[in-house]
Amino acid sequence: MRLTEFRELLTEEFGQMRGDSMLVDHVIMGLNGRTGAEAIEAGVDPRDVWRELCQEFDVPRRRW
Repeated sequence: MRLTEFRELLTEEFGQMRGDSMLVDHVIMGLNGRTGAEAIEAGVDPRDVWRELCQEFDVPRRRW
């Protein structure tokens, strides 16, 4: 997944402000205790970050 697609999904699902905050503030245990931004910067595919966020915030699976 491209980063632009990831950002679009994040904004659509959570809104601009909440999505931005989640990306830099929320620690995701499934990503070794990193934030989404840290994981992406470390080379984790944005698709994997998206899936982990969806799991943690109970996004219906059909929207993953």
